[in-house]
Amino acid sequence: MSALSPEALVALGGIADHQRQRTRRIASVLGNRLGSSALDYAVAHHLLEGAEHAARARDADRLAWYRRTTVRDLTHLSVGPHIVLRPRPADLLRSEISETAYYLVGPDASPAPPEALGLVRAALASATEHGFGALLTQHAPVICLLNRRRLDETLHSWALTRLPGTVFTDYTAHPEVLARDLIHEAAHNWLNDALAAHDVHLPADVTFFSPWRGTPRPVYGFLHACWAFSLTVLYTRQARCSATGALVHFLDAHLRQQEGQFASVSDALAEALSYVSAKVVRDHVSRAVTRALQPA
Repeated sequence: MSALSPEALVALGGIADHQRQRTRRIASVLGNRLGSSALDYAVAHHLLEGAEHAARARDADRLAWYRRTTVRDLTHLSVGPHIVLRPRPADLLRSEISETAYYLVGPDASPAPPEALGLVRAALASATEHGFGALLTQHAPVICLLNRRRLDETLHSWALTRLPGTVFTDYTAHPEVLARDLIHEAAHNWLNDALAAHDVHLPADVTFFSPWRGTPRPVYGFLHACWAFSLTVLYTRQARCSATGALVHFLDAHLRQQEGQFASVSDALAEALSYVSAKVVRDHVSRAVTRALQPA
């Protein structure tokens, strides 16, 4: 495995232990028997948030469901090591935990339609083919599909720190586009876990200009963008090789855009990384950006 291969870029000691410890703590609070997989880790946070919502609403039946449920009870939602959800817009939640909408698995969650499941399988296969399978298994085990869009429409995707391992994303008919956006959001989840696992605390009052947002961003947000977009560039370069039709133009436009963004952050990256106390995390982010800056 090359030190700059996608697999090596996301292989970091400490993350799995961090996930297992966090899952055990949540299982202790809920009183259920969660396992030790990345999917258990992601689902645990859904159960914890859902239990809190149910307790506040004084919904005893729903609270009981969140306290007794484990991953084994959710196999009807599974695609391999992933759970795939397709919530209706009316089911999305907004609360103090997030400025953006989110969704929690619950007793009324139903499987995504076959067409969506087929798209997810194809996207996961594409990501795996190009070296990002482990990233998605470990950091995007819960996938929430939102709105189906055309290639010429704006696509929205996000991840939440309170729901690690969950990705919310719009999608198109092209699995490569879904794979790209799953990789992007899984990268955010990876970096959050990496910082937590290695006890890294970043200053909130130090900023760097982010070309992706067009505004100064705290070190945390700046590094998140550099890391996540680096991985999408590396994936897109590979997926572009076998793309056809309109997808070629879409992926080429993404690569051109990112080339310009990265050219403007390379000088600031070393200074931003100096605030990361864990050398191993610094090295992973630096190597990813270096790869993204290199010609295809």
